[in-house]
Amino acid sequence: MARKQKGSGLTALVTGASGGIGLELARCFAKDGYDLILVARSADKLQVAADDLGKRYRVQVAVAACDLGAVGAGAALAERLGDRPVDVLVNNAGYGDAGSFAATDLKAQLGMIDLNIRALVELTHVYWPRMLKNGYGGVLNVASTAAFQPGPFMAIYYASKAFVLSFSEALWEEARGTGVYVSCLCPGATESDFHVRAGTDKVRLLRMGQMSAAKVARLGHRAFKANRRVKIAGLRNAFMAWSVPFSPRPLVLRLVRYLQSA
Repeated sequence: MARKQKGSGLTALVTGASGGIGLELARCFAKDGYDLILVARSADKLQVAADDLGKRYRVQVAVAACDLGAVGAGAALAERLGDRPVDVLVNNAGYGDAGSFAATDLKAQLGMIDLNIRALVELTHVYWPRMLKNGYGGVLNVASTAAFQPGPFMAIYYASKAFVLSFSEALWEEARGTGVYVSCLCPGATESDFHVRAGTDKVRLLRMGQMSAAKVARLGHRAFKANRRVKIAGLRNAFMAWSVPFSPRPLVLRLVRYLQSA
């Protein structure tokens, strides 16, 4: 990232940018002088965010409303943007869906895979080679503390975030010495509408407290600028995540099941 300095015309593409962590990450990059490309499903929410960020931080903000959960949507978005430079890719879009695997709707589960994994891979595959060729830029992927263990009653969501973490760490190593940064942000419970949409707004986990989306974003943004491979938001979350490999697997599974129950 050293070849271009703060405020020198860099562009960050942020997915899931209409609210929550995505919007706050866009704000962090705007504060650093980045022009923005904001991506989410809601054109109206994106435009409100774009108007606010552009006026507040005096940066150029473009919006691209699309459903990245549709098969091939990531590649289609990249084609739509054409040769427009993307110096930093922030893969934040994603969703969860709670319930026993046997009872969940298969279409919703496959849609989760398409958004949480497929779209992320498609966009990264487009912009990653360009970053390596230029010798600067980076990818900030938003996973979750769910990435560190299986998740009974959110099996696909937890597995999808494990993919994001593994994928990010592999790219971090591939990028070593190239000038391209990779960081994986792993938030725990966060104040946003994610839990309502996922059906987890009443679970025990949330009673342990939630971090604001703004704080999560600041931690992730700071970690990205330091090329930190993985950033777990919050000391308690970090302790719990790093303790998983040293804990009996049956105990981990039962604990997650307990925390994911109402």
